[in-house]
Amino acid sequence: PREEVDKPYEKNIAKYVMMPGNAKKRHPIVEERTRRLKELSEDCEFNRVEYSGTDIGIITSSTSYQYIKEVFGDSVSVLKLGLLYPLPDRLIREFAGRVKELYVVEELDPIIEEHVKSLGIKVSGKDILPLTDEFSQGLIAKAFGKGEKESYALSEEIPARPPVMCAGCPHRGLFFVLKKLGCTVLGDIGCYTLGAVPPLSAMEMTLCMGASIGALHGFNKMRGEESCNKTVAVIGDSTFMHSGMTGLANVAYNESDSTVIILDNSITGMTGHQQNPTTGYNIKGDPAGKIDLSALCHALGIERVRVVDPYELDECEQVIKEELSVKAPSVIISRRPCALLKYVKHNPPLCVNSDKCVGCRSCMRIGCPAISFKNGKAVIDTTLCVGCGVCEQLCRFGALGSKEAE
Repeated sequence: PREEVDKPYEKNIAKYVMMPGNAKKRHPIVEERTRRLKELSEDCEFNRVEYSGTDIGIITSSTSYQYIKEVFGDSVSVLKLGLLYPLPDRLIREFAGRVKELYVVEELDPIIEEHVKSLGIKVSGKDILPLTDEFSQGLIAKAFGKGEKESYALSEEIPARPPVMCAGCPHRGLFFVLKKLGCTVLGDIGCYTLGAVPPLSAMEMTLCMGASIGALHGFNKMRGEESCNKTVAVIGDSTFMHSGMTGLANVAYNESDSTVIILDNSITGMTGHQQNPTTGYNIKGDPAGKIDLSALCHALGIERVRVVDPYELDECEQVIKEELSVKAPSVIISRRPCALLKYVKHNPPLCVNSDKCVGCRSCMRIGCPAISFKNGKAVIDTTLCVGCGVCEQLCRFGALGSKEAE
């Protein structure tokens, strides 16, 4: 069992303040620690050898080990590495010396393979295995000439099920408006990245968390007024709190005419509804400090801060047009809770008046999974529809609405 030691904190400037003079003195200590770790790796329980014959030896780690066992069973010898840095030179040499053919099976870059080669050991790896993508049992079996095992498949073609935003997702209306206006949208990391998926296809870049605002700032600075009038950044509320604030401060400080849209759905949606500093609750669900997004944007130097409801398409369109036309930094907060939050009360599902529906498919432009077509008419899945009314605003013939309206 793990033993926890209550060790008192001691002030040690030479150890913890890494000014150049102190860092130089700490460097030998770091190297000595690495040397000791290397000694540990030679006999570490995380690095183990499974000998089974001398014909083939495979060095592997992580999930690739499971693939090796499923393909070869106990018919080959395996060096399973659990401590990957620093790698155990002696253990590798001993293992290599006991087999006739040596292979390294690792996904992506040949980190282990290159280290083995640096020891002067002949080894195969990326000459038979791909450098990209994930491995599988079938891929490894084929690479080693074992052939794939018999498998079964349905004769019918299975319909594709690409990921989509949920029915009633508050981001859908906002992205529809951005596409309608022909905006260049620089995106960020979150479930709203699905705004790049057809039929919306409204996002043109997602690089890494927090990059949208900085990318917008640089894009507009380089391209000038032509870009400022039609380019926006979109970033979620939790992503903004994580790594978007510095980008917005840069926009304010360097005065680019950039419009940033914060998608405030009152939660961290993509990873499972975790709280964030704007929700008023901590990760355990207990009451906590709450940061006001509007006040924060003002504090970062943005004078123009607007709030819109993404279910209201005309309002969104008007505000986006206005902010893009202004020669000043601005923020639009698109505020509507995630449709999957338990406390959100939905409207009754909408229905289709088949007599009024002309089959124009205008309602299909938003890509809502609750809407489909059958016999040339729109059909609404009442088990999915949350009555958000976005599709209703697109129908020029009044074919979509609530049962009460009928």
